[in-house]
Amino acid sequence: VAASTNKEEVDVHVPNYPSLPPQLICQLHNVTMHADVETDEVYAQMTLQPLNPQEQKEAYLPAELGTPSRQPTNYFCKTLTASDTSTHGGFSVPRRAAEKVFPPLDFSQQPPAQELIARDLHDNEWKFRHIFRGQPKRHLLTTGWSVFVSAKRLVAGDSVLFIWNEKNQLLLGIRRANRPQTVMPSSVLSSDSMHLGLLAAAAHAASTNSRFTIFYNPRASPSEFVIPLTKYIKAVYHTRVSVGMRFRMLFETEESSVRRYMGTITGISDLDPVRWPNSHWRSVKAC
Repeated sequence: VAASTNKEEVDVHVPNYPSLPPQLICQLHNVTMHADVETDEVYAQMTLQPLNPQEQKEAYLPAELGTPSRQPTNYFCKTLTASDTSTHGGFSVPRRAAEKVFPPLDFSQQPPAQELIARDLHDNEWKFRHIFRGQPKRHLLTTGWSVFVSAKRLVAGDSVLFIWNEKNQLLLGIRRANRPQTVMPSSVLSSDSMHLGLLAAAAHAASTNSRFTIFYNPRASPSEFVIPLTKYIKAVYHTRVSVGMRFRMLFETEESSVRRYMGTITGISDLDPVRWPNSHWRSVKAC
């Protein structure tokens, strides 16, 4: 959690909680998804309860290991260009993406066109005119697009996602490029006090066997501090790393594509040898 503040000097001010283990196995009682009103930044509100050693051995824990992924399959994401965000010209949709996600056009019309209705994270409805025109011909969102760009304060470099869900609804989201915030999100999830407060809340819950609530924004935090039990067990008990080993890792980029990185492990040490020596969290150096 301290690492998620991304500031070296924070380590000096983080209190030490002797009763708090380096990892806290918890039962998830409730999760609520939120989107910040000003920025559309998504985050989760979770209610967790630490499990004592006896509860961790109970039979229901392994049953959670088969939790399926909820990653949508019918979607596309595009990083906006300068022309996409201009006041005229509309949004140019990649042909393959339009054919995959949008309803099919009636090509007996000239030009082929239709109205699309998409809902954003706040359940607001946005209407766009989808047309196939130009030379060479391309898919465009015209009427309604500039209103959406202005309302969301989008600029070149931001990304837009269209998702067709299992309820036959077209959903619309945005992913802003990382840049200095001019508007302070109302959730203020990245403040140092939130991270330090999380440690205190977790320590209190662990010692009193009570529930605690956290807010988790994976994009705002460079460190994952909420990890599914399946991922944790696989990493601790099924993955063996050693110096000299070649590795390959997958990273999600700002465009929602996945990039592969490869390298060689040159060193392994404790992530935090002062507070949590010999923990399962390792610091791996690679080149």
